[in-house]
Amino acid sequence: MAQGKKSLEQIINYRIEKLEKIREKGIEPYPHSFKPSHKSQLIKHDYKSLEDKNVKIAGRIMALRKMGKASFAQIMDGEGRIQIFVKESTVGSELYENFKLLDIGDFIGVNGNVFKTKTGEISINTASLVILAKSI
Repeated sequence: MAQGKKSLEQIINYRIEKLEKIREKGIEPYPHSFKPSHKSQLIKHDYKSLEDKNVKIAGRIMALRKMGKASFAQIMDGEGRIQIFVKESTVGSELYENFKLLDIGDFIGVNGNVFKTKTGEISINTASLVILAKSI
């Protein structure tokens, strides 16, 4: 989709196209369940005990920074926001391509290890993710 001003209809049609691509890949964009192990604020509060530990968290994508083979996203759960880091070499090329079909507003479940970025932000290094709801 070209840069510039887009009508609401164009945005909806673009998201529906992405939804269709997700379904064509055999992915159910509205699965029945996902059980998080932690909430965002607990991860931040207990960082020292959770560093390099595996966590599962679910939330709505609030910000996306898609880059070549690595991307960041902010997800929000019922307690706050946390950053996730998604790297193609970690999740695999197929899952990374699926991630690139996501938009702000989509709900995802993330499984990965807790770490701090070079700038000191507590984040989750994504090992796997699942689409919980595609926002149209």
